[in-house]
Parts: sequence; C-alpha cells; structure tokens
Amino acid sequence: MPLRTIDLCAGIGGIRKGFEMTGQFENILSAEIDKYACITYEHLYDENPYNDITSTEFKDRVEGIDYEVLLAGFPCQTFSRAGLEEGFNDERKGIIFNHIAEIIDRTRPRGVFLENVDNLIRHDNGNTIRTIINRLELDLNYKVIGVMYDENGQPIYDGRDFVRNSKRFGVPQNRPRTYIMAFDRAHYGEELIRALPNLLPDHNDLNIYEDLNDLLEFGAEPRHYMSSGYLETLERHRERQKANGNGFGYIVVNRPEVEHPIANTLLATGGSGKERNLVFDPQDGIAGMIVPTKTTPLNAKGIRVMTPREWGKLQGFIEYAFIENGVDTFSFPEGISDCQKYKQFGNSVTIPVIETMARFMLECFEILGELANIE
Repeated sequence: MPLRTIDLCAGIGGIRKGFEMTGQFENILSAEIDKYACITYEHLYDENPYNDITSTEFKDRVEGIDYEVLLAGFPCQTFSRAGLEEGFNDERKGIIFNHIAEIIDRTRPRGVFLENVDNLIRHDNGNTIRTIINRLELDLNYKVIGVMYDENGQPIYDGRDFVRNSKRFGVPQNRPRTYIMAFDRAHYGEELIRALPNLLPDHNDLNIYEDLNDLLEFGAEPRHYMSSGYLETLERHRERQKANGNGFGYIVVNRPEVEHPIANTLLATGGSGKERNLVFDPQDGIAGMIVPTKTTPLNAKGIRVMTPREWGKLQGFIEYAFIENGVDTFSFPEGISDCQKYKQFGNSVTIPVIETMARFMLECFEILGELANIE
C-alpha cells in the first residue's frame, strides 16, 4: 500500500509527480486556485484540483481523510528577489504558510515536504525561515531535517542546508531552491527521530543531459527569435548598466565560448525575464525575416528566447517524468497559450530534484518503521 499524499498549492503537479515516480506514494487530494494551472493539472492527472486551502470547508475536508504526507510548494513571489520580498506582510500570499501549518496541526501527517525560493532563508534577515522552523519544531513538534538544538533548547541550523540546486540533480539549470522536510516527532518518539539523517541529499547521479546544448532544440520556429529592434534595445540597456557598474543585462546562455553551458533560473513570472536565458541558434533565412507579431525584422545574430518545450525539459516534465513505455506522454491541454506554458513551468519545480527528495523521505520512513506499518 503506497503512502498517501495531499498536494497543496499544487501548480501543475510537479511535486506530486516527483513523489509518485518512486512508486511508493499515491496522491489523494489536491489544492490549487489558479484557473489555468487547474486546467493543465486536470489534463495531466485526470483530477480537478480546484480547492482553496484557506477555506474552512477545505480544512474540514482534509481533517476527514487519512493520509501520511503533506506536500506544498507554497507561493514564492513574496519571498523572491524577483518580487517585492514582502513575505508574511503580503496578506494575499505570505500567510499561506500559516494555513498550511493549521492543516498540519489539525491532521498530523507523518511527514511534511515544503518547497520555496532560495531567498526564503535570507528574507527579512533570516526572520522568515526562523518563523517557519520555529512553527514546525517548537509549536507543532515536527523534526525538520537539518535542525539541531543548542544547550538552551533552541533550534539551530544553517539556512544553506535547506537549499539545493537543480544543476546537481541531472538538469542544466542553475536553480537554487529551499526544501524543508519534517517528521512528526510526537508520533515516532525522540529515539527514532534521532536516528534520522541530518541533511537533505545535495545531488543525484542522473545525467539526463550533458549540458544545455544537449537539451536545446536547435532550428526553432521564427516566432521565437528576437526582433532586431528589441535586441538593440537590450544591448543599449546592458551598456548603460555596465557603465553604471551594474551586471544586469540580457544573457545568451550558450555562447560559443562557453564550454558546458547551463540555463539560469526559470522565472515564475513566465514571459518576463526570458532575456536572462537567450539562446544562440543561427539558421539560414532568419535574419531580416518579417514576422507579423514583431514590429521590426528578426535579428541577424541568431538570438532567440527558449521555447516553452525547452523550459519543460529544464524542469523535467518533458523527456523525463511522463515517459511511459518509452513514449513521452506529457502535453498541455488545447488552448493553453505560450505565455501560460512559460508561467506554469517557471512556477513549478524541477522534478528530478523532487524525485530524489521523495526517495530520501522513503529512507527516513524506513528508519522510522513507517513502511512496515503500512504494508
């Protein structure tokens, strides 16, 4: 019998999928409120995830079911350097963690797995991560992997121990993220809890792609190439930033002089920010081509944005997680725009990282005797 999970702030199900890939987890309830993410989620998993975790109705529903593991990739924009960094002061998103904590308190799952941006550990001078750790450890009595106690009985940790980078998990993307894994100390007892490993895994042995060039699909459609006018604007902007001593500017990630290129972090904002992951992909006939959606002809330098499909590969959705009998079954439902595809991939997780974390959680459950209890 697999361990049962609930998938909160589910997006398009990347965390759920990574756990299910182990063959030892089965999702029984999901929650997501973004309209388009719900459409894709239902298309992929044949389940409509539309539920609001802040509602009393949903919390009562969770309290009425039996499950073992709570999964949540709670909203990251308020903690991200790409956002306003408002954190818990953002009434719309920052308090989502408090609702998750309430669900944990009311239902006492055996294990908890949370994902967020790497800036979570630095936000508000470390007060945000301290609030989360103290809530889990001191208020809810969960053992967080990576947390120890000082002589005064206070939690001590190095926030960097919660951050893991996708580039060390088989995909060519520099994507540091915060991962928090916790186990119910009240249920298992201190003796078993002390036997758990002290740190999350920091890599796996997958080698899905040799580097970014191995992942890219060269010869992209003309619509993905930048117009000459827009590229010139980016070049002028970069020169101004350089003159002011700043490093900001567009980046061609697979420049010929880069021996083993990797992508920069894909952004949850989707369409914006793609300039940090431009691609060198020259092909005959592109330079000067007129494309109806662009105000100037296409650039002569062979520079384009990545395609949504390439973003999907960088997150492990395409050519990895949905392969069945040698066939990649991943697809978007009809009517999902490129803008939404970028947003949904950028807002998701890197599935090979999640799969590794799920296998680590299984190792922890083995130590705790949980797997024997459910067989």
